Amino acid sequence: MYQSPGLLAEIVISLFLVIGGLFGLVGAIGLLKLKDTMQRLHAPTKATTLGVGGCLIGSMLYYLLIDGRVSFHELLIALFLFLTAPITANFIAKTWMTANLRKEDLPPSGRPHGWAIYDDPPGGDPRD
Repeated sequence: MYQSPGLLAEIVISLFLVIGGLFGLVGAIGLLKLKDTMQRLHAPTKATTLGVGGCLIGSMLYYLLIDGRVSFHELLIALFLFLTAPITANFIAKTWMTANLRKEDLPPSGRPHGWAIYDDPPGGDPRD
């Protein structure tokens, strides 16, 4: 027999889904409105990651509170997303810097070996 999880559980699940949707909308608007690649980089990596995270938390709560089981699929998706989004953003930023900036345009790194995209790593052959 179906048993209602209660109004509070439905409100919490709906709240996470709406917050996730709003973050996704803000990320999409930021992607459209910001001017250059380095500004646009923040919209998908920050806002939409939080948006998908909110939807995944809402989905996990739905399965836990309504179906009565723990769903590991959403947990694995969130873990994958939170691990890969910053790494992807770092690669995109380094690629943009290599294509659009000269070494002289960058501020000093404050380290003896300089910027990693222009200088070899210290104490080793870059082909190792």
